[in-house]
Amino acid sequence: MTERAATYAEVFAVREYRYLFGAYLLSLAGDQITAVTVAYVVYTGTGSAALSAAAYASSYLAWLTAGPLLSGLADRFPRRRVLVVCDLARAALIPLAALPDVAAPALVVLLFLVNLLRPPFVAARAALMPEVLDGDRYPVANGVDNICAQVVQVVGFAVGGSLVALLSLRGALLVDAGTFLVSALLIMVGVRRRPAPRPAAGPARPDRAAGLRIIRTDPRLRAYVLVLWTASSFTYAAEGLMAPLARQYGGGAGTVGLLLAAAPTGMALGGVALTRFCPPAVRPRLILPLAVLSAGVLAAVWLVPPLWLVLTLLLLAGAASAFAVPLNALFGRAVPAQLRGRAFGVAITGLSGFQGLAMVTAGLAADRWTPTTVIGFSGLSGALVVLALAPLWPRRAAVVTDGVERLRTPSIADGPTAKVGGGRR
Repeated sequence: MTERAATYAEVFAVREYRYLFGAYLLSLAGDQITAVTVAYVVYTGTGSAALSAAAYASSYLAWLTAGPLLSGLADRFPRRRVLVVCDLARAALIPLAALPDVAAPALVVLLFLVNLLRPPFVAARAALMPEVLDGDRYPVANGVDNICAQVVQVVGFAVGGSLVALLSLRGALLVDAGTFLVSALLIMVGVRRRPAPRPAAGPARPDRAAGLRIIRTDPRLRAYVLVLWTASSFTYAAEGLMAPLARQYGGGAGTVGLLLAAAPTGMALGGVALTRFCPPAVRPRLILPLAVLSAGVLAAVWLVPPLWLVLTLLLLAGAASAFAVPLNALFGRAVPAQLRGRAFGVAITGLSGFQGLAMVTAGLAADRWTPTTVIGFSGLSGALVVLALAPLWPRRAAVVTDGVERLRTPSIADGPTAKVGGGRR
């Protein structure tokens, strides 16, 4: 019998998830407000676009420099404690930006320190989710998180600027710090205490490379992250070209906003379609086709279609990018609990690094060729590379034992739904 998709009501019926969800929204909003507010302060205080960009880009740099190292904290300490400490530390650091006569380089360093606390927070939450939610509620909750992340990403930019205008810099930063304080409070009240993950058999000293090692040596995990990194990089290379693309079409700031909002909107819609209307057994089989489509659909931009069609293509690319929702669930369940934080840290670090590199490369290419040419070439290249990775994709079914996926050879009785990693649960 095919497992039915869990409903949103069933997901939010889990008390711990409700509190984790509220804390996630507040923490994510705080990250967005921090980035916008501090970048604004740096730019208005110095007039330097380079310093302002450095402040905003510090989140990428934080993941690249410290993501794998600090994400390991989620496997060494109780994950609830890691979440609370990260939120309280950010709430304490952010008001320092409002002190008088703080130099712009110091603000950039301060924002970098704040962003260093995001990797362990994200890793601890991701590692905790499979312990809080069982069955299909886990992947559906990932879809809910994804939808809300897209909305917060769009809204957070506007809210950050509006807070500065309405409340002054000091007031905006205090509100920002408050989001992290309330997030910590929600976690302390609503998430039950759990011991630190039991270390795997082996050396007593913490192995900071264990997350990278398990991904490198497990064929499933290696295939999962390669598909995610590749498809996302080639698809979201276009995100850094929205301003020149709008200019190519004769548009202004309003057009840039529409172009930037198209992909997140599509990803939110795709997340709903996959988690609410798609049977659980079918989702794993859609990951590869959607990954190819997420990049490949942008190849049509090469033909310089009308602006409305470009927006539609970006919307479709975003919707197909929702393949990351079931992929995240497969990844989370395939990693042993005691290594989950470090493995997620490696996956997200690689994703941030490749996306950032893709955006920079696309920007350099757009200095020589038109944005439509660069976006179209990037989409076509991404689709071809994902297709080249298809032979690496696991072809055996998986069962879940003690929260961890374990491969097995499908039997005839399993029928067609057991042919792809993910299988029945």
